[in-house]
Amino acid sequence: MRNYFDEQLELLNVELIRMGSLCEDAIMGASRTLMGEEGFAKQVHDAEHEIDQKERDIENLCFKLLLKQQPVAKDLRQVSAALRMISDMERIGDQASDIVENAGYIQDNTYESNLHIRDMAEATMKMVTDSIDSFVKRDLELARKTMKEDDVVDELFSKVKTELIGLIGEDSSKGEMCLDLLMIAKYFERIGDHATNIAEWVEYSITGVHIED
Repeated sequence: MRNYFDEQLELLNVELIRMGSLCEDAIMGASRTLMGEEGFAKQVHDAEHEIDQKERDIENLCFKLLLKQQPVAKDLRQVSAALRMISDMERIGDQASDIVENAGYIQDNTYESNLHIRDMAEATMKMVTDSIDSFVKRDLELARKTMKEDDVVDELFSKVKTELIGLIGEDSSKGEMCLDLLMIAKYFERIGDHATNIAEWVEYSITGVHIED
């Protein structure tokens, strides 16, 4: 019975890695779309749909483990944390899709290239990767490192806001575009928040203590 449970936990890890990879694809595709590259918007929307399906699949797997296998406390924390994590990952997919939608309204990509939004995209993608890796590897240090990386994303968001205010000051006709860019930056900032949430649940799965507690 224990061997079967361990096999199912390993399957859970594999599925989480796949879902995390889809989140990375969605973020990367959103960033490339923002740069004006064609063909990536569909990739993001396809990834979002796959992420939604993964959420349902992993949720079903977790419920089976909880209801049929009667896990001990450590295993219970791991499965419970996974249930929380997939909710944040699903939101990451949604926000990547929102970025693509907003990018469609931006006609001039030369402005975006001079901002820190691309840096935000790279930083948030790394946070998502590290948060999932920390769960699979049971790496508490990596989870806590990921939480600290959110400060970098927040700082970049502040820089973007300052840069956009400057752009509006230089040319008020760019106000609507700047608002779209600000929304995009906010979505990346939220992705960073979700990656932080995932890392916090990793810490809970390992230590039994959630950071908000």
